[in-house]
Amino acid sequence: MKHISPRTVLRAFLYGITGIVVAVAIYVMVVLSDGLPTLEQLENPKQDLATQVFSSDGVLLEHFATTRRTSIPFDSIPRNFVNALIATEDRAFYEHWGVHTMRIVKATVKNILAMRTKEGASTITQQLARNLYFTQEQTLARKIREAWTALQIERTYTKNEILEMYANTVYYGRGAYGIQVAAQVYFNKQPMELSTSECAYLVGLFKAPEKYNSDDSAGIARRNLILGMMHEASFINDAQWARATSEPLAKPSPAQISRGIAPHFVEMIRQQLGRDGDGNDKLKGYDLYRDGLVIHTTLNASIQRYANLAVAEHLGQYQQLFDKNFSWKSKGALLNSLLERAIVKKSDYISATPDQRKRIMERYKRDRKFVDSVKRDATTIQTGLVVIDPRTGGILAMVGASPQSMRNNPAARYSLNHVTQIRRQPGSSFKPFVYAAALESGLTPDSPIESGPFSIVLPSGDVWAPAGSSKNGGPMPLRTALKFSTNSVAARLITEHTSASKVVGLCQRMGIVSPLRPVPSIALGSVEVTPLEMTNAYGIFINQGVAVPTAAITRIEDRMGNVLYEARLPSTVSDAISPSVARSMISMMRGVVDGGTGSSIRRFFKYDAAGKTGTTNDFADAWFIGYTPQLVAGVWVGFDDRRIQFTGDYGQGGRAAAPAWGRLMQKVYDDANLGYRQTRFAVEKDSADTTSPDIINMPPAEEIQDPPPLPPNKP
Repeated sequence: MKHISPRTVLRAFLYGITGIVVAVAIYVMVVLSDGLPTLEQLENPKQDLATQVFSSDGVLLEHFATTRRTSIPFDSIPRNFVNALIATEDRAFYEHWGVHTMRIVKATVKNILAMRTKEGASTITQQLARNLYFTQEQTLARKIREAWTALQIERTYTKNEILEMYANTVYYGRGAYGIQVAAQVYFNKQPMELSTSECAYLVGLFKAPEKYNSDDSAGIARRNLILGMMHEASFINDAQWARATSEPLAKPSPAQISRGIAPHFVEMIRQQLGRDGDGNDKLKGYDLYRDGLVIHTTLNASIQRYANLAVAEHLGQYQQLFDKNFSWKSKGALLNSLLERAIVKKSDYISATPDQRKRIMERYKRDRKFVDSVKRDATTIQTGLVVIDPRTGGILAMVGASPQSMRNNPAARYSLNHVTQIRRQPGSSFKPFVYAAALESGLTPDSPIESGPFSIVLPSGDVWAPAGSSKNGGPMPLRTALKFSTNSVAARLITEHTSASKVVGLCQRMGIVSPLRPVPSIALGSVEVTPLEMTNAYGIFINQGVAVPTAAITRIEDRMGNVLYEARLPSTVSDAISPSVARSMISMMRGVVDGGTGSSIRRFFKYDAAGKTGTTNDFADAWFIGYTPQLVAGVWVGFDDRRIQFTGDYGQGGRAAAPAWGRLMQKVYDDANLGYRQTRFAVEKDSADTTSPDIINMPPAEEIQDPPPLPPNKP
């Protein structure tokens, strides 16, 4: 073999290195030839503009974020905030010139060894460059541009000016940009009034704002980690560290703010389009809070106002009725559980030592004002109401919480959305899916089904014998059984004429995505679903069997009016049931409103309507989902803690939920400007579907008690 001299090897090595260096240099030059801020942009960073959210009828629903930001000079920023920032993000800040070379090398080595992105190397200046001029995309080109821009920022501004811009532009969560707004949002203070602990908390939000501001335990742990870094960097001494880490997280109740007419709807939009939302790609890389976007939605402001009013009218009366009938006597264990659950979320309890926590627990339990507030929150009737255009899937109105809870909690727009974020048993409001499956198997609305007591031995050996049969038994037409919500007929349908698996399959075709177990008791609503998916599934009955997904956003524009996203509604369509089954379901469900368990609607709404009530065991959940020839709407009423329940028949779906639906539709159809003029179904109602004043005022009750299974092989 021919001998290769060392000189040849060295020459080849040098050529190789030179080639790599040249290739890298060319790549860097190409990257830096485009996408960099201009000198004018460096000297005058663009002013952020708020995103505006509009209803379909042109009403401004909300601004997102940045109009609340106020820039403050460096000497108005607390020194401990600056120290916390430097200790956490960039301890060599005053020594480097925008890029920390050794830090990049160390981070690269660690990431290679870990086979993942374990550690970042961005300096404060690089982070500022990213916040001001670039997106969050993780690409090498962006990193190169970011580093180069950081060098230019260092040439243009002093170190203190860079810290000032950083503090005024970084995102702190809850739509707050800048330390001035963050200090007000989280502590109701001016920045210079912040303690060392509070400064560390705000710096701690940078890593994951929504995570740390919503979970006080995580927020305090993150704060204490940063205080440890400040101590390690000698910014605070031992005594200051001990005092700051033991300081309770005193986040006062937010000041009362205007929440607009649809707070839960716009918060749903914000979450969908946020960094972690499934609709973030619609923004095309734009920042939701800073780029002056215009978001057009499906919501109708007039219908939303009517929904708010209908819920307020109904629950105002119903809360008084519940308060009159509910008593905490004999509920000592429940109250103690509620108190302890509330206390462990208090910031002073979280930050206390184990010895201190017991004393804090007892102090709160003796605090009458605190105890009363816990009782009030637990017994506040909650609700979720949604109105959908079944032909497009557009959400026209959404009430995500009760008016009383909104008054009690000024930050309630960020609270649980009882339309989209709860799963509850629907009770008998699930029965229409069972009946639709039975019709698909060949039955008709007038097919007779035995209505007497029913029992069946399950594969487990248990005996399922649901309560709720007709008093005298005997054959009963399907339409009558649905009208009066006869459980034994629904049980026979799912076990003798269709199957639990077929019902589950039908529900999935109708757009229900919650997990559904194919068991016989599903016929009585023994699954958990959201009000949104239940309501949208009902829309299929007036949509001739066609399933349409829900939608909330119709168009997004940039600040110049250029369209970034435009929806075509409906976005998709699919056949869920046959048109003939859909028509038969309308015919049967009209009887629920005209003489059946939903007759209370007729106190308010005179035009054609159809739907179904639902009530779960012990009156824990009340439902009414119904539709007119043009709209579908659903109402859920209950409590956040399932151990709190209505105390009698007034908790039935026909009484606790249906009247709110009736009030809403009356207001909508009385408003000629809305244009809902189709008041009659194309399907004729049954001659037996009639109402009387007695039935309207006191609709037939549902049988909701479902006893536990009997022992095997016993009647």
